Amino acid sequence: MGAQTIGFDREKYLRLQAEHINARRAKFGGKLYLEFGGKLFDDFHASRVLPGFTPDNKLVMLQTLKDEVEMVVVVSARDLVANKVRADLGIGYDADALRLIDEFRARGLHVGSVVISHMTDDNKPAKAFKRKLERLGLTVYRHFPIKGYPNDVQHIVSDEGYGKNDYIETTRDLVVVTAPGPGSGKMATCLSQLFHDHRRGIPSGYAKFETFPIWNLPLDHPINIAYEAATVDLDDVNMIDPFHLEAYGEKCVNYNRDVEIFPVLNLLFERIMERSPYKSPTDMGVNMVGQCISDDEACRAASKQEVIRRYYRTLAIERRDALEPVLSERIALLMSRLGITSEDRPVVEPALRTAKRTKGPAAAIELPDGRIITGKTTSLLGCCSAILLDALKALAGIDDKVRLLSPETVVPIQTLKTQHLGSRNPRLHTDEVLIALSVGANHDENARRALAELPKLRGCDVHSSVILGPVDEGIFRSLGVQVTTEPVYQSKKLYRKS
Repeated sequence: MGAQTIGFDREKYLRLQAEHINARRAKFGGKLYLEFGGKLFDDFHASRVLPGFTPDNKLVMLQTLKDEVEMVVVVSARDLVANKVRADLGIGYDADALRLIDEFRARGLHVGSVVISHMTDDNKPAKAFKRKLERLGLTVYRHFPIKGYPNDVQHIVSDEGYGKNDYIETTRDLVVVTAPGPGSGKMATCLSQLFHDHRRGIPSGYAKFETFPIWNLPLDHPINIAYEAATVDLDDVNMIDPFHLEAYGEKCVNYNRDVEIFPVLNLLFERIMERSPYKSPTDMGVNMVGQCISDDEACRAASKQEVIRRYYRTLAIERRDALEPVLSERIALLMSRLGITSEDRPVVEPALRTAKRTKGPAAAIELPDGRIITGKTTSLLGCCSAILLDALKALAGIDDKVRLLSPETVVPIQTLKTQHLGSRNPRLHTDEVLIALSVGANHDENARRALAELPKLRGCDVHSSVILGPVDEGIFRSLGVQVTTEPVYQSKKLYRKS
């Protein structure tokens, strides 16, 4: 594939999105509770399917409104008791909430409070987290489960429903409600605030920012299909918004959960605000991403690659957790709709060919200029360590025959691992290779030149013939490398370190 073509106009997006949010605020003439679905920053999915969309685009956009924005972070007590973890970062939702707050503050955004939703008296982890937040100087509010939610509208919009929730005191007119992950209770938090504001005579409204699916792209556009692949575990299905079609005669794309809940939302709006401000779930949205695609073909190509990556990742998860191949089969159907196969990922065939030739684990990486480097397993290095070193040599223009790490450097590390640290695998992992390379850079010009090329690995694709261990997977993630693997383990051992 080579270097990725830019397909998204970032500057246009920053301008249009801020303007559209301000227009929605003006419509309500008071506070606007803006539910932010998906990832507010670290949105690597968006950056992969929309080349040119940086992972922090939405956060940068909010920074243009920072003097008027207040952030509210919602964490579900159910997720806390279940120890729910963000798969892309490997941290719990409690830790991610703190990470979000730190990031918002670092960007100059005001964090008003944290809401713990679905709070119950017997939830000890949630109570402990509330105490921790308060000790850290944060204001914490509690929202409770509501019997009959979301269908018993009369009970929900009453003193025993939203009325039991703590009222969130806010000081600014644009209140962005976000969370570590889906199902945290962001929408319910917004609607609870509308209920309390209405009782207090405070004009306020609700809008939703959801990047995907993109409402003004066709249902079968690869970007929208890539969203289905990304949320296959949530049973999200893209569909034409029937309410929008009936109201305006226009075909717009939404997804099943918003379409299914809209009649109930409409009733809630009518009970809270006396009339609903929206005729369709698409009406609620403020997303302008679709208007900022500058190269449709580039985004189509990037989205197809993302679907293949999701397919491989799902296969690996099913293998690791001994699950039936339900989700991978769903993604395979999406791939057939796009007319693609797993072989359309350029690094797959070279990795498998090398593994077959060497009769051991192998990997391949595609460099920004389209070159593909393969690596095999040796007595000194695992295949991922090998491609890492070879990729850096190629990027730095260092002759392939040059050794960046000499046996004199590697062997003492292997001895330390096997004789003193209890490791059965003497080969160097990617983290150990990078440390050794950093040490060598003090006296070796080639090592110094190779290390300088590390940033160029961000966005590169890697495929491995075996499932990676947590160390190699984590290093590639930190480097911004997009890794897929065959759903195969290198050994037949039953116990594996997580």
